[in-house]
Amino acid sequence: MTGWFSRLLRPAEADEVTILSDKVTEAGADPISACQRGTRVKVCGTIRSIAVRPESSSPSLEAELYDGSGHLTLIWMGRRTIPGIEVGRTLIAEGRLTCPDGQPRIFNPEYSLSPMVTS
Repeated sequence: MTGWFSRLLRPAEADEVTILSDKVTEAGADPISACQRGTRVKVCGTIRSIAVRPESSSPSLEAELYDGSGHLTLIWMGRRTIPGIEVGRTLIAEGRLTCPDGQPRIFNPEYSLSPMVTS
C-alpha cells in the first residue's frame, strides 16, 4: 500500500519515529543508537520524562531524551529546574556519552532548545 491509505494505517509511534529521525538529520546529530561510549556526541530528540533528584548536598535534574532510535538521560548537576526543559520539548544536546550500569548518559550537556510549535 502506498499514499494516504498506508499512512492512515500506520501506528502513531511509527509517525513519531519518522518525524524524530528527520529532526536528527536536519540538526546534523547522531542517532542515539549509533553513539559510542566515551565519545563526544551531538544528539537531538524529544524529552519524554523529567526527574529531580533532590539530594540536599547535590541536587540534579534528569531528562530522558528519545530520538526514535533510542534514548539516553541528560543530567544537569546542581540544578533543580532549567527554564524550557519540559516534557514534549525538542532539544539538541552535546557532550561526552557515559554508560554507567549500561545506561547511556550525558552529564551537564550543552544544549539548545527548539522553538515551541503552537497550533
